[in-house]
Amino acid sequence: MLYLNWIKRWFGALCFALMLPITAWAQLAQDLLVDPRALSLGNAITADPQGVASIHYNPAGLAKMKGRQFQVSVMNILLNNQAIFKASESCNVFGLSCRENDPIFNGGDSVARSRTISPALFIPGFGIQRLPKLPAVAPFNGFTINPPGSKITFGNFTYGPEILGYYRRDGDPARYLGKAVALQRFSYISPTIGYEINDEWSVGVGVSLSHQALAMDTFLRSPNLLIGVLEELQTAFQCETGQDPLQPFLGLCGGNVGPWDDIGGLSIKTQETISPKLLFGLLWEPTDWFSWGMNYQSPSKMQLKGTYDLQYTDDWAGFWQSFSGSLFGAINGAIFSLPTGIPRESGNLSIDLTHPQHFQTGIKVKVHPKFSISMDMAWTDYSAWDRFLLEFDRNLEFLGAARLLSPNATENTLTIPLEYKDTWNFGLGIEQHVNSRLDLRLGIQWRDSPIPDNRRDVLAPLNDGILYGAGIGYKWDRDTVLDLHASYFRSYEYIKAGTSENLNDTGIQNIAYNPYAGLDVITKLRIVSFGFSFRKSF
Repeated sequence: MLYLNWIKRWFGALCFALMLPITAWAQLAQDLLVDPRALSLGNAITADPQGVASIHYNPAGLAKMKGRQFQVSVMNILLNNQAIFKASESCNVFGLSCRENDPIFNGGDSVARSRTISPALFIPGFGIQRLPKLPAVAPFNGFTINPPGSKITFGNFTYGPEILGYYRRDGDPARYLGKAVALQRFSYISPTIGYEINDEWSVGVGVSLSHQALAMDTFLRSPNLLIGVLEELQTAFQCETGQDPLQPFLGLCGGNVGPWDDIGGLSIKTQETISPKLLFGLLWEPTDWFSWGMNYQSPSKMQLKGTYDLQYTDDWAGFWQSFSGSLFGAINGAIFSLPTGIPRESGNLSIDLTHPQHFQTGIKVKVHPKFSISMDMAWTDYSAWDRFLLEFDRNLEFLGAARLLSPNATENTLTIPLEYKDTWNFGLGIEQHVNSRLDLRLGIQWRDSPIPDNRRDVLAPLNDGILYGAGIGYKWDRDTVLDLHASYFRSYEYIKAGTSENLNDTGIQNIAYNPYAGLDVITKLRIVSFGFSFRKSF
């Protein structure tokens, strides 16, 4: 019974392992690819919104847009996503050396490196699409209309407030936490109204209707102590000879399993076609040298729907087929709902998800006729992501065992605890007004991660980081404005072995996805973006 208890506990851990990578999507690429002027000022523009992008940063800024104007923006992005895995001399699973047995270390190396610069995009109806290894291009557009003499300005903005995706090469050591990943939110329309209350106050109200997508392809493995026991048992009973000496009472040799052997592959594709958000903003300009602004975006409750496909390796399916085909396995498997060796499970999936509310406020001070400073702070309610609820369209084999170990699982649902925290980001922008036509800009933004230390991973490593921006604004003529920018975001994280339940924990009863147990992991993310916006009256 001790052996059976080990099997039951370990399989329960794997049950959560298969779905837990979804939780790493919490680290959103918020405001990393929206507007050139905002990025060049470290996203500190709530008190001085300009152009159609005011709809996103402060809808009250639309009241300053006179006449009829249209705007086209082209954003380019270069992604460099790296992970370094290090195995200490003491790293082992049930006495098996990580360096000698883990294939990512190439037979004795102590360091394995992952790197991708390949962008990816989710296209409805097609799934994740790999793009060329070139700067990814994102075109946005919008317009504003202000009737002559009216205090009301109407605007619309079509853009991507959050876009992040990548594709790793075959054999990449980080493939067990995302072979291909796409997280994106794209706003189809954002109808918004700005109203000029008086010479000092303006207000803006609107709604954005967006498409939300979450998709991933990943390989699966579980370097856990309990599966190390299975490999040692297979060695002790000489399963490599092709015979199963304990049959028909107990089957252990139907397929080779081990701490670093592949279990299978998981593909998830989910989306919400229409996700609404309320937009609200205020702008106060009491003098020509000081202004204050605020922006609020409401939460958006969604139920992402899509498909999952979980395909096991022949060895994994064969092991459980042999085990369930034995006398001991058949009796106890029926009692404890252990796997029977189904080679594939697929169907429909839905995920309850709330896109968190967001608040941002800031000031702009003109310290000199030719210099102004803007400062912003932004809060995002990521604590709303306390847990995810996944619902399947049928009873699944792997959930049957998980429900024995956790109150978070039933035969067709899985609740995943997250423990995420609210974040505060701080931005600072400096603008030099060279003359009536030319402005020079510099900006910096300090960005916090919502993921606690025990949930860090390499799936979407947007950890604590700094965004640097620079740009120029040029007024071509009375009716034409051109903004250019270049920005650089970097994030670095050292994740010591055994500290993250989503990555490298070493606990025997850990029920989180842990494909790099016992390894020290370093993540490095660099995002370079550059682009321009062209705004003209018509």
